[in-house]
Amino acid sequence: MGRWEAGNEKPISGNDFWYQPRHNVMVSTGFGDPECFTRGFNPAHVAEGKYSHMLYIWDWNTHKLVQELDCGEGSIPLEVRFLHEPSKAEGYVTCALSGEIRRIFKKGDGEWDSEAVVKMPVVPVEGWMLPEMPALPTDLVISMDDRFLFCTNWLHGDVRMYDLNVKPEPKLVGQVYIGGCLKKGGAVRRTDGGEQPDALKVKGIEIQGAAHMAQLSLDGKRLYITTSLFSTWDEQFYPEMVVKGNQILQLDVDIENGGLSVNHNFLVDFGTEPFGAGRANEMRLPGGDCTSDIWF
Repeated sequence: MGRWEAGNEKPISGNDFWYQPRHNVMVSTGFGDPECFTRGFNPAHVAEGKYSHMLYIWDWNTHKLVQELDCGEGSIPLEVRFLHEPSKAEGYVTCALSGEIRRIFKKGDGEWDSEAVVKMPVVPVEGWMLPEMPALPTDLVISMDDRFLFCTNWLHGDVRMYDLNVKPEPKLVGQVYIGGCLKKGGAVRRTDGGEQPDALKVKGIEIQGAAHMAQLSLDGKRLYITTSLFSTWDEQFYPEMVVKGNQILQLDVDIENGGLSVNHNFLVDFGTEPFGAGRANEMRLPGGDCTSDIWF
């Protein structure tokens, strides 16, 4: 049928988008130059400006790009979500390389802006490609009541749960490690003396890769996680996952006080596929989930 966007202004790349028709807006993100990211991650490409640092604000009705928001050089904004309450002109985006979660909001003059509300620290390491390892927050999901935000960190390996009702900055109320480059037994060692998590096993299977895509049940009690990001990045950072495949696992959520725990009775292992090990990425739940509907 043709491209959705109209006009001559077009982003250099695209990754994710979310929209809120009541505010006549769509926000999209960019990943980077396909000539770069399809071949694996090279830090030099960030310095060369090959990865995105912009959010793109679109007029929902005319399909025209009306505003660009700079999240900082090398930030790489990835996944974006609006709150479910349609009257609120507010959303959140993960910035992979800067380790930030940024709040997107409409100002009184009708323009949009963003601000960093969470900053995940880098970890000094040995045995890795750089002397410091960023958190690399990738996916995020917001509970149906807009109280909790869940975020995955694909390099450090943890899943985080934030309480959005705490202002001005969300409060960390849950955290659990699922694989990651920092787990014990690997080549990477923290040089700051910080703790490194044990390798996670569920039903006797060691979880490969690290938390990437997330999906939350409508009642907010079950958070599902996959651990593969992108084929060449998997091969670069988690080569064992190429041979062993990855998994879907379930985290149980404390929706009263906040908190995350691994459910050791649930596992989908893609290492046993009949035509070879597979790597699962996106998920959708039958009957609806917390990212399947936009409210008008």
